[in-house]
Amino acid sequence: MCGVALGGCASAGNQVLRTATQAEIDQKIVKGRTSKADVVAYLGAAESVSFTDSGLEIWTYTFASNSAKPITFIPVVGMLAGGSDVDKKQLTILFNQKEIVSKATYSASSSEVRTGLLK
Repeated sequence: MCGVALGGCASAGNQVLRTATQAEIDQKIVKGRTSKADVVAYLGAAESVSFTDSGLEIWTYTFASNSAKPITFIPVVGMLAGGSDVDKKQLTILFNQKEIVSKATYSASSSEVRTGLLK
């Protein structure tokens, strides 16, 4: 979608998540088996790290892309009916005391942002 000739595309975050599917995540990140080292080898460093009250580590990875709708670039029409499509993916991983995955949650969502006067 980012190959629009006029541009209008931006993305940020973990590039592995750009094309990852739920099935691929489930295959690579296995509860009770996948280690922190395995996760780093697959995804790289976490975007954010936090801890539970009991001291367990939580790693979060995200990816987001924003693609302007082609109508946005049409003079006058774009001012009235412009917008973009936004895709977001997030993977949150909880590790146990042995640094093994105890839970992983993956979500993907798409939304539309309308920027024109006719919202």
